[in-house]
Amino acid sequence: MRRSASGSAGSTEPGSNPRRATTIRNVALAVLGAAVLVLKSGYHGPLEGVLNAYAGNVAVSFALYFAAINATSSYGRSRLIAAALTLLAVELFEVTNGFGAMENVYDQADFIANAAGVGLAVIVDIATGRVLRRRHEQAGPR
Repeated sequence: MRRSASGSAGSTEPGSNPRRATTIRNVALAVLGAAVLVLKSGYHGPLEGVLNAYAGNVAVSFALYFAAINATSSYGRSRLIAAALTLLAVELFEVTNGFGAMENVYDQADFIANAAGVGLAVIVDIATGRVLRRRHEQAGPR
C-alpha cells in the first residue's frame, strides 16, 4: 500500500479502493433518485401526467435500493436482499396508504412503478458494478 505525502496509508488513485468507490456510487445514486422525486413536479413536457403520477414511485424505489444495498453489502446475495427489502417497503407503503402517517393517493399502477424502480436500480447496480470492477482490475494490485 502506498503512503501519501502526509505518511498515511492508502492510495487516492481511481479504482484503488473498490469498497469506497462502491459506497460513493451508492450514495450518489440514492441522492439522484431523491433529486428526481423533488424535481419531478417541475417537468412540463410530453407524458407530463404519467411522469407526475409515477416518476416519484420509480425514483423512491431507485433511491431506497441504493440505500439498502449499502446496508446489505456484507451479506451473500446482497442485490437480492436489497431488492426484496426495498420492494417490501415501498409496496407496504402503498398497501397501508402511507403507513397511516403520510399522505398517499392509492393507485394500483403504483405497484408496477415501484417494481420498475427497483428493477432499474438493479440494472444500474450491475452495470456500474462491472465498470467499477474493471477499473479496479486495471489499477492492479496495491
